[in-house]
Amino acid sequence: MVAGQYGETLRQGWRVLEAGLTGVFMVWGGLHWNALAVSRDDLPRVATTIAQAAQPTQGETVTIGGTSAAIPWQRRGDRIGLADLSLMQVLGVDLGNTNTPTQQPVLWFSETGTPLTTWYANGYRYVDVTDWAAQQGWQLRTTGTALTIQPPPAQVLAGRRGRQTWGDRLVLDMDRPALWTLNEDLGQFTLTLHTQTAATFSPLALVQAQGNLLRNVEVRQISNQLVIQATYPESARPRVWSLTNPNRVVIDVRQDDLLPRDIAWAPGVRWQARYVTVGGRAFPVSMLRLRVSQGAKARPVWANPQSAAGIGSLRDMVRNSGAVAGINAGFFNRNNQLPLGAVRRDGRWISGPILNRGAIAWNEQGGALMSRLFLGYTLTTSEGRNFPVGPINSGYVQAGIGLYTPDWGSYSPILDNETLVSVSQNRVLRQDPGRAAASRTTAIPRDGYLLAVRALSEAVRSLPPGTTLRLTPDLRPAAFEPFPHVIGGGPLLVKDRQVVLSASTEGFSDAFATQAAPRSAIGLTPEGDMLLVAIHFSPGGRGPTLAETAQIMLQLGSVDALNLDGGSSSGLMLGGQMLNRHPRTIGRIHNAIGVFLEP
Repeated sequence: MVAGQYGETLRQGWRVLEAGLTGVFMVWGGLHWNALAVSRDDLPRVATTIAQAAQPTQGETVTIGGTSAAIPWQRRGDRIGLADLSLMQVLGVDLGNTNTPTQQPVLWFSETGTPLTTWYANGYRYVDVTDWAAQQGWQLRTTGTALTIQPPPAQVLAGRRGRQTWGDRLVLDMDRPALWTLNEDLGQFTLTLHTQTAATFSPLALVQAQGNLLRNVEVRQISNQLVIQATYPESARPRVWSLTNPNRVVIDVRQDDLLPRDIAWAPGVRWQARYVTVGGRAFPVSMLRLRVSQGAKARPVWANPQSAAGIGSLRDMVRNSGAVAGINAGFFNRNNQLPLGAVRRDGRWISGPILNRGAIAWNEQGGALMSRLFLGYTLTTSEGRNFPVGPINSGYVQAGIGLYTPDWGSYSPILDNETLVSVSQNRVLRQDPGRAAASRTTAIPRDGYLLAVRALSEAVRSLPPGTTLRLTPDLRPAAFEPFPHVIGGGPLLVKDRQVVLSASTEGFSDAFATQAAPRSAIGLTPEGDMLLVAIHFSPGGRGPTLAETAQIMLQLGSVDALNLDGGSSSGLMLGGQMLNRHPRTIGRIHNAIGVFLEP
């Protein structure tokens, strides 16, 4: 018998008697090990029991002192892990910098980090808190998919509130380290401390003072919990953290909520955060640095795997694809939910490039290329007629012929009066006359494609059923062809360490070129790293312009850099949590770049 997939899942003691008829197994029963004596006839049943015990139990919420919090957790044998980003954002256990992905330092009522072991599953990085929690006096108990944390009793001794140049601060003096949960919504938070209050504590010290950003503060004692609620401008966010000697809980409400970080999160994935200054203005930058040689893989993902149409949340795209992280990618039409730029995965054009806009191509061996990209086709009939064919699988339409393959899904007319020409094995099957836009759907032949003829009557007459066709692609630069993955964006920002920004060259408007907004971008470094970058509002100010984004990408070490969709689309996720902004402020998107770990 073998102990199972995880060394800590169960322990097996096996003693074969002289007759070879019985044995003794030690099986984990949830709280302690149980001796199980069996006969040889029982071995199949025991093997099934052990296999079931080897499977981890897990859940998405944790109950703390009677309050539920959204914290993914997993139990492997007698070890319990909590998702690291939720551990930080919800429980306030800070994550220290590290160069070792399997060792994550945590800080909680301490000035020095305690390194804890990590493991990966379900798109999360779990931090093994079993022994560390016991040292803090937390009692951990699992029942099915429920995890309960019972902290030791603590008291709030006093509270105070002060205005700061950057915002507001609340401070709670504690008699010992105390556990809390933070529930943040847009423009408000609820902090629940699992404590009693001492006779010396007065809530008026937190409520009455006037704040710079805080508008309303309410303090209530409910049973064994102290609940603090506050509102503030949506541009601000709270940060709750702890100090020791003496023990304090600190609540900061400020607009510059980013803390510098440099965490080797997984093999080939490094999470970094810092401010980058351009023209005297500091911009908060959240970034994932990917290194393929160490195990990170990047692949395009999109909202509807069965069709090129549709939008969804970045969180769902990352989670449904099995990725551990992701950044929003290309442009799309929010009205009809169709892509407006290149999306290629495993050599298949889910959506083709448009307007000679910037794009990045890469493979899973570490090669990458960034340039402006053009793809068109020439359609040749058996009668020798040639017609130019526009973008493949695209929501960008103009007079002429559009090309749609089975990777598009079924086709619904984008414009009124399109003539649809179905082609199977390079031969025209039929023509369907034009109707109103979005009036119906047409199946695309699995062994062919569909031509959407728009205001080109000569082509309609030249494509009767039975006509033999040939499609000749024109891809520029041709060096893109060997790469299986492509994502389009634009404008191209940096090429060979030089700013090459030209929005008008790539068909962007003057208003788009000068707009200041949150930005997403992708860069390539001399070491071969891929940078996934999200840039948000400067403290109390605006987001970067395209020109400022180019300078930021240069400062981050990019040799080449490409702007991706921005504004409300800009989002960077890691381990189930948004890194660069409150999740309520991000819109739904069409496609993204997912980050995957080698199994």
